[in-house]
Amino acid sequence: MMTETELQELQAVERIAQLRRALLGELRKVIVGQTEIIEQLLIALLAKGHCLLIGVPGLAKTLLVSTLARVLDLTFKRIQFTPDLMPSDILGTDVLQEDPETGRRRFEFLPGPIFAHIILADEINRAPPKTQSALLEAMQERKVTVSGRTYELPQPFFVLATQNPIEMEGTYPLPEAQLDRFLFSLVLDYPSADEEEAIVHLTTSAYEPDLQVVMGRDELLEAQELVRKVPVPERVGKYAVQLVRATRPKDPTAPDFVRQWVQWGAGPRASQALILGAKARALLYGRTAASAEDIRAVALPVLRHRLILTFAAEADGIAPEQVINRLLQTVPEP
Repeated sequence: MMTETELQELQAVERIAQLRRALLGELRKVIVGQTEIIEQLLIALLAKGHCLLIGVPGLAKTLLVSTLARVLDLTFKRIQFTPDLMPSDILGTDVLQEDPETGRRRFEFLPGPIFAHIILADEINRAPPKTQSALLEAMQERKVTVSGRTYELPQPFFVLATQNPIEMEGTYPLPEAQLDRFLFSLVLDYPSADEEEAIVHLTTSAYEPDLQVVMGRDELLEAQELVRKVPVPERVGKYAVQLVRATRPKDPTAPDFVRQWVQWGAGPRASQALILGAKARALLYGRTAASAEDIRAVALPVLRHRLILTFAAEADGIAPEQVINRLLQTVPEP
């Protein structure tokens, strides 16, 4: 017999699976295609992670994220990163205000655009390292400190940072240690011919989508807590760790192609990301435990930004995705 708590959690799991389908239905009113990207965004959001989204301009990145915020009834802010952007421009600053009654002056904190539930950090590699670090620290700590005072950021807090892969002049590439702070790295590709035709007809007509709120803030916070309670079988946990350790060229379990192509492999944070991503994916599909299938499904977005390839691999045109796909075929499930 199930306890009352277990029964409630099972009902919550079924509810989240229903919400996933409802969310996809609402997003379909605005976004054409990109099913895999949408699913990965939802996984990252449930796992309390952040995403790095790489794609050329005009692929509806802003529209996707702002629509997601609307159907979840969350606040949304877009920050356009530029070379002259300062940390105070995103975090906020103290402003000298005069009290109209007493005439006394005092400093009052004016919150920056980072005080929102969902943040789109557009072209994060255009801002100088000092500003990038301010954002990444806020992502990690979920609070900001200004003039010695600490301010909590609203919860849930989800950052989607974008990078333009074709225009690198005058940019400040994120160091590998900072890339590691993103749970997922997602690559947004061009739509298919049929999808592009649908996009053209949809966006050049008078059509105004009637979007409905699918999940509120409180329900989302409960779902995020539920992710942590999803059990992971021992063999699935071992599979995640073995997969990550196999990316390290100096590890005894690393295959020969990893020793040839990879200079630095993924760290323990990648193992954590695989498990959290697998838990969140299992929940989205209405399952009460994570599986090896879930690990494989999130392996690409978890590992692609955590591998540093050798010069020989780059010279041969080898991409991190090729290394990861080959690892998935090579590393056996325990």
